[in-house]
Amino acid sequence: MAELLIKNGYVFDPISGIKGDKADIAIKDGKIVDKVSSKAQTIDASGKTVMAGGVDIHTHVAGPKVNLGREMRPEDKFFRGEYRGGIVKQGKRMEMGFSIPSTWKTGYAYARMGYTFTNEAAMPPLLAPHVHEEFRDTPILDQAAMPVFGNNWFCFEYIKNKELENNASYIAWLLNATKGIGIKVVNPGGTEAWAWGENCTTINDPVPYFDITPAEIVKGLIEANEYLGLPHSVHIHGNNLGNPGNYKDTIDTLRLAEGIKAKNKFGREQVLHNTHLQFHSYKGTSWGDFESGAKEVMDYVNSNKNITVDMGQVTLDETTTMTADGPFEYHLNQLNHIKWANVDVELETGSGIVPYIYDKNIKVCGIQWAIGLEIALFAKDLMRVHITTDHPNAGPFTRYPRVIKWLMSQKAREATLDTMKWKDKVIAASNIASMDKELGLYEIAQMTRAGPAKALGLSDMYGSLAKGADGNIAIYDLDADKLPSDPELIEAAFLNTAYTFKEGIMVVKDGQITAEPPKYTLWTKVNIAENAQVMHDIKEKFTKNYTVNLENYAVFDEHVHNPRAIELDVA
Repeated sequence: MAELLIKNGYVFDPISGIKGDKADIAIKDGKIVDKVSSKAQTIDASGKTVMAGGVDIHTHVAGPKVNLGREMRPEDKFFRGEYRGGIVKQGKRMEMGFSIPSTWKTGYAYARMGYTFTNEAAMPPLLAPHVHEEFRDTPILDQAAMPVFGNNWFCFEYIKNKELENNASYIAWLLNATKGIGIKVVNPGGTEAWAWGENCTTINDPVPYFDITPAEIVKGLIEANEYLGLPHSVHIHGNNLGNPGNYKDTIDTLRLAEGIKAKNKFGREQVLHNTHLQFHSYKGTSWGDFESGAKEVMDYVNSNKNITVDMGQVTLDETTTMTADGPFEYHLNQLNHIKWANVDVELETGSGIVPYIYDKNIKVCGIQWAIGLEIALFAKDLMRVHITTDHPNAGPFTRYPRVIKWLMSQKAREATLDTMKWKDKVIAASNIASMDKELGLYEIAQMTRAGPAKALGLSDMYGSLAKGADGNIAIYDLDADKLPSDPELIEAAFLNTAYTFKEGIMVVKDGQITAEPPKYTLWTKVNIAENAQVMHDIKEKFTKNYTVNLENYAVFDEHVHNPRAIELDVA
């Protein structure tokens, strides 16, 4: 592979502690190196900002619920988004869609923003082949997926019976079978309760017919995660999402991690990652007295280093919500009475899909917008707080540049507030108007590169410009010594890179796709002795309860595109 030298840029690399120094970055054979020969291709990055390729810790871009969303919403393809009237071609394939873009647009749009890795945050194990088939279709990006465990019958029974080793062995078996990277939890116990027309809105509500509570489920999965020493921690979408007053339930959930230390070889420090925290930080007793609980939640997060979070920032767009939290989607449908889909996935999980409009002229939407930004602005350690929109639930991932603009510019936040019909009520119900904090480029690199990569246990490969890391580089047309006074120019720069490199290969130049090099599927290969009891239980349940044979359940090798296994030996 060719050598590459990026010269004279303002480099931001929190993993290496580089805070905007002018420096050169060298790449050889796809990896960051100390130096290259005089034959290296040279890119002059003078007056520009250089960061590692972006890492998205939580997004929904592949799999059956995403594809069902595409089928439900033809209008999303043809009448919405940056390209009104529909379909464009800038890379090798056509692009379409706004809140649920096609696989090709997904890869191209992330690359234009300087991202090179995404984590699909909810993979139903039974339908894992579909996820991997869409990974194969998505250009440029390296990708991973997390199977959902929070409503899994096997885990329920092992946790209830306090069988830690059996639970860990089953989790290892399922990760290997689905080629997944870690443990995802969605509304623990609540999605299973929904199959019986019920829900679990607090961590102590019993799950019907299972004699177990969400608190026990989460605690048991944390213990199993650390027993195995997986690269990432338990990744949780907690109970009572999206309802006024839920900030108390969120803090109760986070408290389940108290006193537990991370045990792994990958450098992560957290044992619990609370995703899309905005949706979990609500005060009030109804939508009438709804207000921000971001300060209370972030006070807890700031004081507990074994927790990481991501924002789930509302972007004030029309979008398409989709989640394994079936009860929430039904609740949302009862609010807007638009389209609704609901699916049950046998012994494992469920999901729902509802289109939604976050209207700046609706008071609640304005307060939700403020809460997401407050989460980042209240944070004391931005390595533990990551930029997401819970794509597409709070808005499309293509709005990350806009979120960055809001975080870097009080002027931009005020301009958005000024467009809101209920501005005074949004201000009264939140802290946003009094917050003059503005993040810098180093903090943005922490939130979009170094922090997510470290939380995923992947910082030796991604999110870093340290020697040996993958040669994934984003160069933005921003002079770190004199950032533009117009915040719109910040958004424009982060929307379309000057250059994006994937393992040293130029994939974007001036916002245009230039190449589609090989990409990888990451998964955690857990090497653990076969557990006879667990294998007996698996075979028994597949015989009695599943609609597929065990032999046809696991992802076939040919489903996994360019696999990049993270090896893990468990004694």
